[in-house]
Order: sequence, then C-alpha cells, then structure tokens
Amino acid sequence: MTNEIIPATETNNAETAGTLPAAHDRLSFIAISALILVILVICFSAWQWLNTRYRFTQLEQVLTLRLEQYGMNNQQTLTVSKLADERSVEASARIALLEQKLAESRNQQEALQTLYYELANTREERLIAEVEQLMTIASQQLQLAGSIKPALLALQTADARLQQIDTPQVIQLRKSLAQDIQRLQNLPLVDVVGMSVKLENLAESVNDLPLVSDRHPEPIKTVAPDWTSDNSWQKLLREIWQDIKNMVRLERIDRSEPPLLAPEQNYFLRENLKLRLLTARIALLQHDEETYRADLQAAEKWLLAYFDMREASAKSVLSTIRKLSSDNIVIQVPDINDSLTQISRYKLTLERGKVPEKSLSSGAR
Repeated sequence: MTNEIIPATETNNAETAGTLPAAHDRLSFIAISALILVILVICFSAWQWLNTRYRFTQLEQVLTLRLEQYGMNNQQTLTVSKLADERSVEASARIALLEQKLAESRNQQEALQTLYYELANTREERLIAEVEQLMTIASQQLQLAGSIKPALLALQTADARLQQIDTPQVIQLRKSLAQDIQRLQNLPLVDVVGMSVKLENLAESVNDLPLVSDRHPEPIKTVAPDWTSDNSWQKLLREIWQDIKNMVRLERIDRSEPPLLAPEQNYFLRENLKLRLLTARIALLQHDEETYRADLQAAEKWLLAYFDMREASAKSVLSTIRKLSSDNIVIQVPDINDSLTQISRYKLTLERGKVPEKSLSSGAR
C-alpha cells in the first residue's frame, strides 16, 4: 500500500515534466507540417507559375502563328477580293453585253414574228387574190365568150390553189366551187377553137376546089385499028374521020343547067366563098348562131351550084361544112356569182383581220 501511494506533488511534477516534451514535439510537428505545407504551396505556386508561363508562351506562339496566318489569309483575301472585283467588272461588262444582245435578239425575234405573220397573211392573201382572179377569168369566159373549157380549167386551177388553205370559209368556198365545176362538166363541150381552125382551113382550100365550068370530058379510049393493009388515001380518010369524031362529044350531066362562069367571075366566086367561111368563123367566135348557120348554108349552096361534086376535095369540103352547120355553138352556161361573192367576202375578212394582228404584235413588244 505504501508503495502504491505516491505523493500528489510528485505526481503533478511528473505529469508536468511529461507534458512539456509532448508539447514541444507537437509544436515541432506543427512547425514542420507548416514548413512542409509552405514548401508545397511554394512548389505548387512555382509549378503553377511555370505552367502558366509555359501556357502563355504557347499561347503567344499560337497567337503569333495565327496572326501570321491571318496576315497571309488577309493578303490572299485582298488578292482574291481584287481578282473578284476585276471579275465582277468583267462580269458586269459581259452582263451588259449579254443584255444588249438579248435585247437585239428579242427585237429580231419580234421582227421575225411580225415578218412571219405578215408572210403568212401575205401568202394567204396572195392565194385568195389569185383564186379571185381565176374565178373572174372563168366568169368572163362564160358570160362574154361562152367558152366552157377555159372556164372549167380556170375553176379547177382555183380549186387546186385553195387546197393550200385549211379554214372553214375556204371549205365552204370549195364546196360551192365544186358545184360550179360539176355543172360545167355536165354541159356539152363546144370545141370553138377546133371549129374555128376547120373553117380557116376550108377558106384556104377554096382556091384548089374544081369548078363545074372547068370540067372537061374524059377522052374516049379507042382501040387503034390495024391500018397496015390500007393504002395512004385510006389512012388519010380514016385519020380525018377520027378528028371529026373527037371535035364533037356527047356527055351526060346530072344538072339541068350547069352554070358557066368567066375567069374573072371564078375569082370573085372563090373570094365570096372565102368571105362566107370567114364571116361564119367570126360568128362562131361571137356565138352568133343565126349568122353562123346562114353563112354555112350559103357556102353549101354555092358549093353545090358552082363546084364539081364528083371530085374528092369538093366532097370533103361539103361534108365538113354540113357537119359544122349541124353543131350547136350556143349553150346556156351557168353563172358562178355565188362563188365570186364568197371569195370577195373572204378577201374582205382577211383585209379587216390585218389591223388586230398588227395591234397584237405591237402589244407584244
């Protein structure tokens, strides 16, 4: 018990002496820890400063490099901008030139379009004018000359011209024209030209026709007798007898009183016959049927009275005159006034349609 009991003072001193080294050690640890912490802070700060300095250096290098690149890019940009300006000026000039050419092209196109309209209208108007002229000729041939063939040819030509136009008015006009052509084709054809040529040939052949007064009896063919056995006196008497028989001849004539004309009267007879044939030709061209038949009948009468009908040439002329006298030279021809009225209306419509087309072309400009 004694050993275990320690005095209080000693105990306190011992505790005091024990706490002092502990406190010193604690202070030393704290100081060392603080020093280490300061060193660490200083090292961290130095590292941070170095790192920042290094980053600044790198940033400065990057900025320098980028500034150089920016400068180069700026120079290239200036070059490209200058080139772009030059090209822009060239493009502007080209655009102005293209606009000028486009304007010229538009003007040419409008001019060509106007010319096309004018040519189309001119072509149609020309065809219609030609058709109208042909129909007018056909009408004149029918009404004035009474010639069917030329009028029919003119109408057929007009129909062929109208085939180049395809409009409702032309279709109606072609129907009317076809009816006129059909009516003319149904009429009997009078060959006025052929008949006129025949009359002219007859007039030219009058000089070669034999007259009755110029006819001589054919010599009698006798067999010569054998006078070799007769003497000279007998031969002489026989020759005289033969001459006497040839001086007087008997001939049978089919006419009761054959006309005998003097040579100068023969000339006037032939000329009068020619005149009759020529006046008949004129009457044929004038379609004067009464005068035509009267002249041919007079020519036929003169042929029978004064010319020798036993000759082939006289028979041929007489046959031709009779045939010409039996032909009709006057035919009731129809008129084509309806077709002429339609073509005149169509032409007037084309002339009125030129004004709207011109205003339309000017509005398009």
